Parts: sequence; C-alpha cells; structure tokens
Amino acid sequence: MTSIDVSDLTKEYGARRAVDRLTFSVRPGRVTGFLGPNGAGKSTTMRLVLGLDRPTSGTATLGGRPYAGFHEPLRRVGALLDAGAAHGFRTGRDHLRALAVSNRIPDRRIDAVLEETGLASVARHRVRSYSLGMRQRLGIAAALLGDPEVIMLDEPSNGLDPAGIVWIRELLRRLAAQGRTVLVSSHLMNETATFADHLVVLGRGRLLADTPVKEFIHARVRPHVRIRTTDSPALAGLLSSRGYDGVPDEDGAWTVRHASAEDIGRLMSEAGVPVLELTSREGTLEQAYLDLTSGEAEYTAPLKES
Repeated sequence: MTSIDVSDLTKEYGARRAVDRLTFSVRPGRVTGFLGPNGAGKSTTMRLVLGLDRPTSGTATLGGRPYAGFHEPLRRVGALLDAGAAHGFRTGRDHLRALAVSNRIPDRRIDAVLEETGLASVARHRVRSYSLGMRQRLGIAAALLGDPEVIMLDEPSNGLDPAGIVWIRELLRRLAAQGRTVLVSSHLMNETATFADHLVVLGRGRLLADTPVKEFIHARVRPHVRIRTTDSPALAGLLSSRGYDGVPDEDGAWTVRHASAEDIGRLMSEAGVPVLELTSREGTLEQAYLDLTSGEAEYTAPLKES
C-alpha cells in the first residue's frame, strides 16, 4: 500500500516560512492525526502533498511519486480540503459524476459512496440547498469515490451532528483496518483521541511530534489517582512515607499525582488503610497537546481562570 512521505519540505510566502524543513511519513493501516495550532502549516502541507502548491524546497510524495505523476489521481488519493468546493448549482450526484468521468470511475461507485455517506436520498438536490454537514459528507464522498489507497481529510467532523461524528469515526477506523493510509487534520483533541492511532504535530511549520497517541499522552501528562478513605491521617502518613505527593480535595477525597491506582491500592491494602474510593485519572490528548503547543500558537488569547 501507498505511504505519504514528506522530506525536508519547506514553503515560504515572501518573508514568511509556513512550512519549515518538515520530515515525516504517514504509514498504511493506521489513522494518523495531523495536529497543530492555527497557522502551524497543516493545510499548507496537505496542499503541497496534493500538488496544489509548489514547495520552496524538499519533497512530498505518495508511494515515492508526486501527486502530479498520477494519471488518474482519484484512484490513488482521495482528499477533502474544502467542503465548499462543490458547485452550488449542481446536484450532489452530478458533482460526483463530473469527478468520476475525469478519472474513468464507473457510475456504480457514485451510487456506492452516496449510500455510504448517507446522501442517497438527497443526491438529486442542488448542492446550494445542502447544510454544512451535508456538504461535508459530499466532500467525503468525493474523497472515497476512486476507492483510493490514500485518504486525506481536513477537519472532516466540521458541521456534522453527533450521529455524523460517530459515523466518521467508524469510517476512519474501517479505512485504516483495510490497510489504507489515512491522514486526518483536526482541532478537536478529544475526538481525535477516539480514532487516531498515531500523531504528527506541527508548530510554526516545524515538526513537534511524530509518535503513537498513547506514547504522546504518557510522555507529557502523568496519571493521577483519586482516593477516598475514612482515615485521612493514616493515608497522609502512608503517602508521605512512600514519597507520594497527596493533596486533600475540598470534598474530602485525596489526589495523588504521578501514581497508578494499582500501586496506591496495594500500599493501602498492605497498611490496612480503609478504601472507599480509588479511581485512576489518565491524562488526555487535549492536556498533552496543550502542554506541547502552548508556545507554538500564532494567534492566542489569554485564558481566564474560572
């Protein structure tokens, strides 16, 4: 199957460097989340991969070939960059048919992707009558039209309702399970955590991380444990004697950072300290992402304490 390979990729717009010597690969068989603050270079990188812009230096290839080298590119690469790209006066089916004819894709694929994206019932309606979520589904249908090995989607959940978000999540997982190469750009950290296996994170055009999701979270956000007991003095003494930093909460529970529920539970059992509650709180992708990118955003507003 085809991989996406970016090597020493740089793109400059006058004095501004949007992509800065970027190198990473997107492998088949997994969903790769493409993350970064606004202005990080994600959309520019995707455009460079798809041949919609020329790099200042470096290369972006698909299976070792540039996108422009494919005779019928929709059969190899499917992409959604802008849900508003479809002509408003065409029907959804006609939009897909124009793409299909240009790449010698049979009509049966049009019907298949309309069904898969839930647009079969509105296929003969004009695109201008579509909601944002419907346009998003049409863009995804276009990306799937050629049954490609590589799928690149920019903010595919944008405009989708909760059922649509569950649908796109399951679709991405299924595509990866089929051995396809799937790259998904998103600003929704918690949603990305539900479907991504691997992450590529950018900041100011530079590569900040290229790692599995779980490793990314565990490297930046340590887990903590919430404990409730009837003998707080005994718990405080036990934690202090074992080098744990336990902090009492306002509701009477305790929070122990940088600890696992298994370790704390074993210590309390051995010491005979009563346990009313023992809950593990794992770090989230959002916490890890904010920790990494806090100094990399081009546009920021101060966060107010609640």
